[in-house]
Amino acid sequence: MRRSVARAAAGHPSGRTRRPPFVDVLLVVMVLLLTAYTVGLALGDHGTFDPLVDGWLSIFTELAAVTLCISACVRSRLAEPQVVLGTLAVGTYAAGDAYYASSLDGADALVAMSLADVAYLAFYPLMLGTLAVVVVRRPKALVWPLLVDSLVGALGAASLMALILAPVLHLGAQSGSYEVIVAVVYPLLDLLLISAVAGILATRGLDVGPRWPLLIAGLLVFSVADVGYALGMQDYAVGSIVDAGWVAGIVAIAAWVDGAADTRGALHGRSHAVPELAAPLVSTAVALVVLLVGTQMSIPVLAVVFAGATLALAALPLTSRNRMLITLARTDELTGLPNRRAFLTDVPARLSRETTGALFLLDLDRFKHVNDALGHDVGDELLVHVGERFARHIRPNDMLARLGGDEFAVFLAGVSEEQAVAAAQRLAEELADPVEVASATLLVSASVGIALVPAHGTDMGLLMRKADIAMFRAKAEHRGHHVYDASDDNDGALRLRTVQELRTALAEDQFEMHYQPKVRLVDQEVTGVEALVRWNHPTRGQLPPAAFLALAEEAGLMPELSSLVLRRAIRRAARWRSEGLDISVAVNMSGSCILSCLPYEIHQLLRTHSLPPSRLVLEITEDVLMSTPVGTARILEDLRVSGIRISIDDFGTGYSSLAYLRDLPVDELKLDRSFITAMPHDVRARGLVGSIIDLAHSLGLEVVAEGVNDEGTRDDLLAQGCDSAQGFLFSRPLPAREISSWVSGRVGSGGGSCR
Repeated sequence: MRRSVARAAAGHPSGRTRRPPFVDVLLVVMVLLLTAYTVGLALGDHGTFDPLVDGWLSIFTELAAVTLCISACVRSRLAEPQVVLGTLAVGTYAAGDAYYASSLDGADALVAMSLADVAYLAFYPLMLGTLAVVVVRRPKALVWPLLVDSLVGALGAASLMALILAPVLHLGAQSGSYEVIVAVVYPLLDLLLISAVAGILATRGLDVGPRWPLLIAGLLVFSVADVGYALGMQDYAVGSIVDAGWVAGIVAIAAWVDGAADTRGALHGRSHAVPELAAPLVSTAVALVVLLVGTQMSIPVLAVVFAGATLALAALPLTSRNRMLITLARTDELTGLPNRRAFLTDVPARLSRETTGALFLLDLDRFKHVNDALGHDVGDELLVHVGERFARHIRPNDMLARLGGDEFAVFLAGVSEEQAVAAAQRLAEELADPVEVASATLLVSASVGIALVPAHGTDMGLLMRKADIAMFRAKAEHRGHHVYDASDDNDGALRLRTVQELRTALAEDQFEMHYQPKVRLVDQEVTGVEALVRWNHPTRGQLPPAAFLALAEEAGLMPELSSLVLRRAIRRAARWRSEGLDISVAVNMSGSCILSCLPYEIHQLLRTHSLPPSRLVLEITEDVLMSTPVGTARILEDLRVSGIRISIDDFGTGYSSLAYLRDLPVDELKLDRSFITAMPHDVRARGLVGSIIDLAHSLGLEVVAEGVNDEGTRDDLLAQGCDSAQGFLFSRPLPAREISSWVSGRVGSGGGSCR
């Protein structure tokens, strides 16, 4: 029919409901109708109105397009403005075509303005509004260099359109006919739309929707039809091939609107943005072509102006991109602070023996527990808050950087040792107030290692190593901060070397399991064993857990080590059971190991070795339970429901509170040996142990005493109702191969039997 401008602008697909199958059927029908309409025009008599082709096929094609758009609005529940505006644009244009067709009354074309032109003209602001929605929703990270990209794209398209429309503009200038002037307005509006689209496509970070090529192609075809109509307006009649261009433009817009309401691409994390440099490069090439044509023939001044502006602006993004890349290379993406590269580049230039200063390395305490219990998103947000708090105490000539993970670095210029220590204390005090992150309230602390300039050197690598050693000492001694001392070097170097050796030990399987029996006091039966890991160090001999577990925790190796212990303990318990020794095995778990995947790992091991869940006990210290009560308790409850027993280890050495026992998923308490060894000579310790046993029994919990080394203590515990005990009175930890013979010998000597 008479008109139709195409092009829908893109936004972010955000439909709310599932895409119904009939939509794809409707899309196919619309394309088939367009094909039939185009073929009918090509085969029919040009300039002769055909009721079937120019009437019904045209109307049904545009009606299918409108229906497809309405379906998109319904799927998005009118929540996407670009879908709603695109639907209004398609519907308005289709209504104009319907009015135009009904007004022909047998004529080949209308020779005067009509209400159809009102609908056609309304199409343009509606489409521009659709494009505006895309721009308004642009990512917040867009800054003026990216907007320059948009202008380059828009000006490049405008220069080409001005060149193409030169004959049309000349026609409008030569004629005073109102109808001719209106006909010229349409291509000018096309110029505006195409420029806007090119600008959007050239702007990085804008997602134009999954069908943006249809949008571009439809608009180009539509614009060609507009130009063709304007140039041959005097000879135009319904049934001309330009009608197919207008209808094809409407179909392309409708197909794009349908895609803009489809969230499947968004759900799968796909971006539908145009390749980053494609539009600026094309725009620059177009501007060069326009100027080249201008050297060979007369072209509109406006085309020259647009082309020149395109080339001038194209140089700005190159400069800004270079600056941006340099900034990004030196900036931590998460916190916005300088990164390791910037810190290691800027600080060395400020080190000399003539100036004083201090280099801090700061590491957050127990940050891994936050990540494990609450997720990495919460951990990232916590790091942002910590960076902001540290930044409050940094002077303009100082430098704060995030080196990676939960490690920060600070360089203070012109400070003495006393001033450096005071600054470290201020940083620690800044973390004293709880941090509100998401729905959690977190208490955060940091360990600070301090190296002084020039006292500890002026070489950046040396200062970093000494500050790292000092930070290790501060973390190990829970002192908050520590100034490097020469005496730290050997110990710090040993710790760092031990961590590396631990990694090697895990890779080469240098660990061995020992098991300490647990005896039921009332009948002296052996009811289970506790699995204890030993490290067969290649040069230092067999090391007990106290020599390496803390380092494994600090280095993040505990999950791997605990998995090794779990595998061996469950496999060994299953073997004992097959040999007739049906006892439980207890495994110690640190807080960093209680992850959401733990239940799956344990159940897989139990199924693989055919060991009942009741034969596995997980021992957790009470400070771990209290530090992340919600996440840890939920995981432990899942394990307990499946039949695995949960024990609180070293009870009384952590938060020393019984109030929370009512809500935690535990089956037994293990009294710390410090209470038990004090019982023979401390009446208060004996009374405290009795009170704990009574309260635990009232809550339905069993009590196990650790460190029972003499018969008097055993008898005292039995009199107070303690259920089970471990200690050297019964047995030291034994290698796995000795457990069966020890139990058999105990039964033979009348020491009880294994159940």
